[in-house]
Amino acid sequence: MNAPMPRSTLDLPMPAVPSCGAGWRAELELGFARRGERTVLVRNRHCGPLRVQKPLYPEGPSPCHAIVLHPPAGLVGGDRLAIDVSVGVGAHALLTTPGAGKWYRSGGANAGERVACLAQTLRVCGGAVCEWLPQESIVFDGARGELATEVALEPGAGFVGMEMLCFGRTGSGERFRDGAMALTTRLSVGGRLLWRERGRIEGGSALLDSVVGLRGEPVVGTLLAVGAGVDEGLRDACRQLVPAAGEGAVTLLPGVLVARWLGPACEPGRAWLARLLELIRPAVAGVPMRTPRIWNT
Repeated sequence: MNAPMPRSTLDLPMPAVPSCGAGWRAELELGFARRGERTVLVRNRHCGPLRVQKPLYPEGPSPCHAIVLHPPAGLVGGDRLAIDVSVGVGAHALLTTPGAGKWYRSGGANAGERVACLAQTLRVCGGAVCEWLPQESIVFDGARGELATEVALEPGAGFVGMEMLCFGRTGSGERFRDGAMALTTRLSVGGRLLWRERGRIEGGSALLDSVVGLRGEPVVGTLLAVGAGVDEGLRDACRQLVPAAGEGAVTLLPGVLVARWLGPACEPGRAWLARLLELIRPAVAGVPMRTPRIWNT
């Protein structure tokens, strides 16, 4: 049984970075708050190569856009990164990345023991909205990684989260033949667990080609949405949008809308998810879709 959340998620401590061996250690702690009609970045603490340079306001005083920078541009075996985001009552934050993330091959004599770890924690207070929209991540052949995402919402909060993984550098014909990625996602509202997913994708495993797995496709995308406007009407509208390539599906579970995409490359998947956001963002955040400028660079 999950314990009830505290009155303010901004008071919770930053989670410990998992121990994964020698490598980069980096932490980023961000806090957003409502000040009048404006959402402001009130906390921006970083340690190591993770940071946000400055808040951006391409849509007016709110939402506040933040671009999460990781100067090394990728994770290697032994890296430990943690991102902690808190969005205060009534605030609206949109977070993205400047380009594709990379999980590099774990090399060296003990490559099998050198795992790269990324822990992401998002806490959203009542009446607030968090849009977590990182660009795709490319998992190199031979990469060994652990990606854990925890989303904790208070009642009345809105959330839209997107994640896309590409297994192998498809542009050069690379396949994911060695390595492993462990994935964990938890989403709760008021301490009540709504969505939990755990998986492990092994390089060269039968799952990559199985009809109950990736069906031979290298790219998989997931979108989760929670909010007052998430209902059957939104689900049905989203189902009318057919991806130009690959396969997409949308379902409505109690309290959360889930969209999945599976296909041959990142571009058609990103395009389909962006079309879904045109419907989902107004329903969750009450504002029209505005593609982050960094996506066009």
